[in-house]
Amino acid sequence: MIEILEARARIAPYVRRTPLIHSHWLSDAAGTRVSIKLESVQVANSFKSRGAFNAVLARRQRDAGATAIVTASAGNHGRALAMAAEQFGVALTVFTPADAPRTKLDAIRRHGATLRAEGRDYDDAERMAKTSAAETGAAFISPYSDPDVIAGAGTVALEIFEDAPDVDTLVVGIGGGGLASGTGTVARRVNEACRVVGVELDVAHAFLTSIRDGRLVEIAAGPSLADGLGGNPDPDTITFAIVQQVVDDIVAVSEAEIASGIAGLVAHEHLVAEGAGAVGAAALLAHKIAPLGKHVVIVLSGGNIDTQRLKTLL
Repeated sequence: MIEILEARARIAPYVRRTPLIHSHWLSDAAGTRVSIKLESVQVANSFKSRGAFNAVLARRQRDAGATAIVTASAGNHGRALAMAAEQFGVALTVFTPADAPRTKLDAIRRHGATLRAEGRDYDDAERMAKTSAAETGAAFISPYSDPDVIAGAGTVALEIFEDAPDVDTLVVGIGGGGLASGTGTVARRVNEACRVVGVELDVAHAFLTSIRDGRLVEIAAGPSLADGLGGNPDPDTITFAIVQQVVDDIVAVSEAEIASGIAGLVAHEHLVAEGAGAVGAAALLAHKIAPLGKHVVIVLSGGNIDTQRLKTLL
């Protein structure tokens, strides 16, 4: 917990304190009070900026000579890390899937990072990034399996509990597990009675499968509107053990349910969400989460969706 408090102080000059808003639409649909944490209006339009800035700043404090980093990303972490690297004059190489959303790839290039959009999928991009780091001596910063990245993600929950001390159900998407690890850690320390629910995908649910089996297992992940939640976590990820401890339940949503969540957020709340950002709304609309508490908070984790994809969904 102390690392998360330190992260908040460290990144405060560089990120936004995002709003927590009441949703009449989701409250009516779920039959209880629902609020939305708007990380879609965060710097770089996703919560990933918190972990990215914390990772770069923490490494600069520990090693002033560190001037090159490498990462793998489905898009948002790469964009956020590119913004941080640009600000502090750090050379960055980002490996992504070849079919990552153009809006994310264009932003990575715009911030001056070297983009290697060559992976068959996220898992392949991550392997390439780790190999590159080992060969060049650059520091590898995982988008999820990194204590500084997790601590940055945890600052989302600090703000939630400050703005809504009565929250008793916290709903977050799970990809690599960084957001769930950070926010779940805060929930356990601030209000142990708060239920933490993770949302994965019908086509990619590595944590749901692994927790049932009691060990991290590899799955065959399919393509998804929620590209930020696809793929398998690193076999050596530190997030699996944390998620086991701090997440109470994991549910999975379908592609049709994600599409309904994205379209509904636009129609009813005038909010733009990418697929990974809309899974909390999707799970509530599909009544996947039970029981629900008296005040549910979903984290709208990002809004980086390609315009054409959004147009099609609408």
